[in-house]
Amino acid sequence: MTPFYAQDHDYSQYNVLAVDDIPLNLLLVQKMLSRFNFQMRTAANGQQALDAVVAKKPDLILLDLMMPGIDGFEVIRRLRADPASADIQIVILSALNSNEDIVKGFNVGANDFIMKPIIMEKLLSCVVTQMQIVQSKAR
Repeated sequence: MTPFYAQDHDYSQYNVLAVDDIPLNLLLVQKMLSRFNFQMRTAANGQQALDAVVAKKPDLILLDLMMPGIDGFEVIRRLRADPASADIQIVILSALNSNEDIVKGFNVGANDFIMKPIIMEKLLSCVVTQMQIVQSKAR
């Protein structure tokens, strides 16, 4: 059976912001999502992520937690506190995988949590689900 996300979808109207301080992780995420034609942007830290959201509001943020300066938890807190960004779908991609970290991520406002190392099928399934939520909000 072919997974639902393997169908030929064109999500080129959707903007995804990937945030990670490790360039290889950003490249990996971009490669995994390339088949869907998202408008992909990247940020290397929390401050760059917040600036990128102000410059152009993304439909989805794929966010690492452990970054220098402003960590992912604080990025989520700030985005959720601002009415202009409070409704952005946020998926945490993190090597932090204790129950405490996962619960904290959801408590600050994450929509989903994917543990690293990233499994392509899990990422694709999650992103497509988040895009379906974005599409339903737009209706």
